[in-house]
Amino acid sequence: MRPQDLRNLMIGLLVVGFLAWGFSYITADREEFPGEMTYREGNYRLARGEYERALECFREVQKINPSYLPARLGEALVYIQTKDYEQARRILDQLIEEDPQFAEAWANRGILNDREGRFEEAMRDYEKALELKPELAKGPSFLYRLLHNIKEKPPTIADRLKYLQAELQKPPEERLLRVPEKDEKQGPLQTGWRF
Repeated sequence: MRPQDLRNLMIGLLVVGFLAWGFSYITADREEFPGEMTYREGNYRLARGEYERALECFREVQKINPSYLPARLGEALVYIQTKDYEQARRILDQLIEEDPQFAEAWANRGILNDREGRFEEAMRDYEKALELKPELAKGPSFLYRLLHNIKEKPPTIADRLKYLQAELQKPPEERLLRVPEKDEKQGPLQTGWRF
């Protein structure tokens, strides 16, 4: 066997083993917190655009585990994706009020503000999210992108913050704050990978 073939075989076995481990972890019959499996299903449905089912899952988790804030965040993400911005804002504002350290709520409210054209508010929320949790600047991990078939690394809130800061320094007539074709391709909030 040629060294290149052996290398490819080893890489293939490593990938298959890693995927098998990941699948067994995901499907394991244990929950780290009450409602975890339903929460995971909600994230799965959200990522696939199955918004009604995702909303049902997140609400079910809230019944099982009312103190689990990421389930409420999931509900807000559904509302962002379905453009029910009023409901999304209500939930995000409540989450931030209840737990000012919940970085993902700040990040998602920043995205909501961004989508509504409230760019300066978006920047403040992005800054707060990154201050609370600097790793949000990294975006989704390679494994997350692999499992969700995301070929290119999507922009992060840190990328968007930097872009907005640069654009808002320009005269108003020179600013490019939205590119609808690109904006529409953005899936559920990219901080939404496992809270």
